[in-house]
Amino acid sequence: MTFHIGAKPGEIAETVLLPGDPYRARWAAEKFLKDPKLVNEVRGMLGFTGTYKGNRVTIQGSGMGMPSLSIYVNELIKDYDAKTLIRIGSCGAMQESIKVRDVIIAMTTTTVATPSSTIFRELNFSPSADYSLLRAAADAASKVGVGVHVGGIYSSDTFYDERPDLNKEMTRHGILGVEMEAAELYTLAARYGVRALAVMTVSDHLITGDALPADQRETSFGDMIEIALEAAFS
Repeated sequence: MTFHIGAKPGEIAETVLLPGDPYRARWAAEKFLKDPKLVNEVRGMLGFTGTYKGNRVTIQGSGMGMPSLSIYVNELIKDYDAKTLIRIGSCGAMQESIKVRDVIIAMTTTTVATPSSTIFRELNFSPSADYSLLRAAADAASKVGVGVHVGGIYSSDTFYDERPDLNKEMTRHGILGVEMEAAELYTLAARYGVRALAVMTVSDHLITGDALPADQRETSFGDMIEIALEAAFS
């Protein structure tokens, strides 16, 4: 057990999927895993372990934003020996060619700041995905039949944006979408020598204003979870 994860030794799999929303973790576990078992409910941040095609998987909620994700990822790696961590979540599209419900697979992440920023001081560290996971996810996406985009994303440390000028420059430089967690995940994975990837469903569009209705979000997220699971065990 740790401060934030109540699982016993051996109850967390080496492969962990990380949705921000703990209820999405429960939905994904019940839909995609065989015999899912609740292994964590500390602070309501649900985690489940089961199997996918015979492979052990944990789906653990990580909360909203990089500081929250950093807590769970640190403990999963250092205390539970997680080796492959894949963020599954929503994002906002920043290119007109991307549509709501498409999937974005993050090759790199751009940030203003992360919880790890003070470690690097003047260095601009470039967080990036594990290539084997990235390639496997792109292959899996082509079989699922969903619109998929692979490239750079922006990990924001604020939800309510007040920098439209910054968004304009990122769009101009090809950033695909914005979310709030992947940069710290990739940084921690690099630090500890494990594999990490972020696979995200586009839930809204910063340019067109399109958005998924709340009641369609869960059912629209199945593609990214299937892609993440297939990538983890390819």
